[in-house]
Amino acid sequence: MDIISQLQEQVNLIAHLAFNTIGTLQRDAPPNRLSPHYPEPPPHPTEDGSNFSEQPKLMSAGLVKAAKQFDALVAALPISEGGEEAQIKRIADLQAENDAIGQELQKQLEAAEKELNQVQDLFKQASDNCLNLKKPE
Repeated sequence: MDIISQLQEQVNLIAHLAFNTIGTLQRDAPPNRLSPHYPEPPPHPTEDGSNFSEQPKLMSAGLVKAAKQFDALVAALPISEGGEEAQIKRIADLQAENDAIGQELQKQLEAAEKELNQVQDLFKQASDNCLNLKKPE
C-alpha cells in the first residue's frame, strides 16, 4: 500500500476512534450538577461495574497512538525538491513522457487490430474451405 493510502487509512482510523470515544463519553459519563439551583442528578448506573475513570484514559491512549502513527507516516513522505516551478516542470516532463508512451501504445493497438483482422480473414477462409470440402448429402 502506498504512503497516501496509508495516510487515508490512518485518518479514517483517527476519525473512527474519535467518534467512538466521544460517543462512549456521552453515553457513560456520570451526570453532573449544572448549578446549585438545580437538584442533584440521579446516580448513573453502570451495567458492568467498570470504572469510568479508566475508560477515557484507554481511549485517549488509542487516539494518541493513532495520531503518532499518522505523524510518522507524514514524516515518511518524500520532501518536495525545489519550489513550485520545479514541480510544474516535473509535471510537464511526466505529461510529455505519458503522451509519448500513449502514442506508442496507440501504434501497437492499431498493429494488433490489423493483425486480428488478418487472422479473422484467414479463419473465415479456412472455415469456408472446410465447409466446401464436405459433399452435400
